Amino acid sequence: MSILNVTDLTHMYGDQMTFAHMNFRLLPGEHAGLVGVNGAGKSTLFRLLTGNLLPDAGKIEWASQVQVGFLEQHIGLQPGITIRQYLERAFQYLYDMEKEMNSIAERFADAGDQLDALLRNYGELQAALEHHEFYQVSSKIEDIASGLGIMDMGLDKDVSLLSGGQKTKLLLAKLLLEEPQVLLLDEPTNYLDTIHIEWLTGYLKRYKQAYIVVSHDEHFLNEITTVIFHLAHQNIRRYSGNYKHFKKELALGQVQQHTAFEKQNKEIEKLEAFIDKNRIRKAKQAKSREKMLSRIVRVEKPTDGPAPRFTFGTPGVTAGAAVFETKQLKVGYDSPLFKPVSLKVRRGDKIAIVGENGAGKSTLINTLLGHIQPLGGELIAQEQVKAAYYRQEDIASGETPMERVWALRPDLTQKEIRKVLAMSGLTAEHIRKPIRALSGGEQAKVRLSELMLTPSHLLVLDEPTNHLDTRAKEALKKGLEEFKGTILLVSHEPAFYKDWVTEVWTVGEWRASLR
Repeated sequence: MSILNVTDLTHMYGDQMTFAHMNFRLLPGEHAGLVGVNGAGKSTLFRLLTGNLLPDAGKIEWASQVQVGFLEQHIGLQPGITIRQYLERAFQYLYDMEKEMNSIAERFADAGDQLDALLRNYGELQAALEHHEFYQVSSKIEDIASGLGIMDMGLDKDVSLLSGGQKTKLLLAKLLLEEPQVLLLDEPTNYLDTIHIEWLTGYLKRYKQAYIVVSHDEHFLNEITTVIFHLAHQNIRRYSGNYKHFKKELALGQVQQHTAFEKQNKEIEKLEAFIDKNRIRKAKQAKSREKMLSRIVRVEKPTDGPAPRFTFGTPGVTAGAAVFETKQLKVGYDSPLFKPVSLKVRRGDKIAIVGENGAGKSTLINTLLGHIQPLGGELIAQEQVKAAYYRQEDIASGETPMERVWALRPDLTQKEIRKVLAMSGLTAEHIRKPIRALSGGEQAKVRLSELMLTPSHLLVLDEPTNHLDTRAKEALKKGLEEFKGTILLVSHEPAFYKDWVTEVWTVGEWRASLR
């Protein structure tokens, strides 16, 4: 019996069709990956499944009393709550049960004839707590907090002091502690270091309940999935097996579809040629061919749309040989995040900055760019250097991509702006939507379009591959390889940068030497 049945699901955004008559099901305990190019509708489907969006037609039916877990958007993270207290909320029903049990115990002395009933209630509650492993709650919290790198923050830290990425990790930890019958995880590895991705991989492989995971990390998907749901052309198709098996099946299917499309096209062309030639001389036969033509079910032309292309230009004026030089630079806010560092960034260097979350990677680049004052030491920056900065952020804006990017370069024509947005992989439909209505991958392409229109000697990119699909990552990698200027890249994906960077700064090693 299915835990989820989706029947004839249709959804539109304005006058644009997102899904058309979609049908699929999820079985109990099934480990599924949801894949598709940026803009295929993965996040929209999750919002429909959780009831945050309503379909225009069709049904979404969950099994009776099924518990569905989906990452909240920093709900409940008010000041005054510690990390431990927030994670304990995953077991609130058990704490309530313990409170009731203790209340019953306080009534024993004056119970009189009610003592037997109170003892029975007390025993039932105690048995329930033991059944749900209440006395192992602290251990469970620490295990998951350790696996996701939350222990390093300190369990007594106020949740309001956490960064956006740290808050997302905390929400993920609470969700895993709740162990719902269905997990819906939208790119859960985005804010995780490699070691924590490995831990999550193992956890999900052992997870006894069902889940659907959206991810563009092929290795991660390959390890954790037993079925793949592929979103394309407003519909969904199910593939049994892991991601590697899906790719083989998809490639084979595309070859077969291309062959069928070509064959049908030739047949249609022959029929149309006969009809045009014989409308008068052989009218009866031409009419018969017209009926045959009208009955043909057209094979859809195989296409994923044009691949994105990213090109980054430099200004006409050439910057000096040294872009940055530091001498015993101390980086941080109230206290240094790592040891004093002496660094040199030369023109044309392409440097990957790596390390665990919270190690100080973003703080370092903001210090180098002059957005944060150093705590000590010396920073020498080349004044002629023009920098373009890609930050980690979601753009909660009501303006459209066209409006936002054109405001950046009002000297260009609308046609020129459209061309750059199209190069990044955004369609005419995307550029008319409010930016807040776009997926994470589509928002990333808007920001990359801004970078393409900002000539710079120095590109600073903080986790630019978060949310990007495989084709977009490959296109960005090629664009950065071909860039003639200097690059500072924060990334958790060695596969993305290892072939083209000239140097790797491992911030974790600087941090370790501070202790």
